[in-house]
Amino acid sequence: MTTFPGAPRIKKGAIVSYRAGNSSPAVVLFQYNPTTLSRRVEARRYGDTGSMRLAGAPTETIQAEIIIDATDDLENEKQQTIDTGVLPQIAALEILLYPSSSDVVSNAQLANLGVIEIAPPPAPFTLFIYGVNRVLPVTITGLEIVEEAHDTNLNPIRASVSVAMQVLTYNELGVKSNGGALFLAHQTTKEVMAGIASANGLDATGLTSINL
Repeated sequence: MTTFPGAPRIKKGAIVSYRAGNSSPAVVLFQYNPTTLSRRVEARRYGDTGSMRLAGAPTETIQAEIIIDATDDLENEKQQTIDTGVLPQIAALEILLYPSSSDVVSNAQLANLGVIEIAPPPAPFTLFIYGVNRVLPVTITGLEIVEEAHDTNLNPIRASVSVAMQVLTYNELGVKSNGGALFLAHQTTKEVMAGIASANGLDATGLTSINL
């Protein structure tokens, strides 16, 4: 498929994760950026619900609808896609909800040796990247996967995946942590954006001032 030469290059959204002890991230690029993002933002209030004091950054959840399609790769006779369809792309998202198999085996061995208290393995440190102005630490809380078409070997060749994420702020991660610093940078960007939107002042409302 040809593209008009003057068309802007569209950045790909992605989910990037780092597992403990591994400095190389796993990058899941979106084949097609979601056409919609559903976001719910709720104030984190101090004390009772009527309080005007804020206890920190708001809690935020994100729902992203992702489409994965093997049509182009099948037309180009890409062997991996012929063999597995879109199972690898689905697996790359699903594996974010699993502890690593090596941790599972290690904990089982410790249990057999009589270790009483075994700490659950940590989830990977995960980022939701959607443009340069949104790099957010998140935890994947759930996936809803609908396999919409299959090949003769029953491999999915088209699927829609609804990804539910909880944004992690400096309240959960700490201001001095890498994740906390990333979220603080995100908040700073949001403050700059809000300042642009607020530049009109009161004139457009018909008021020149409000006495408080």
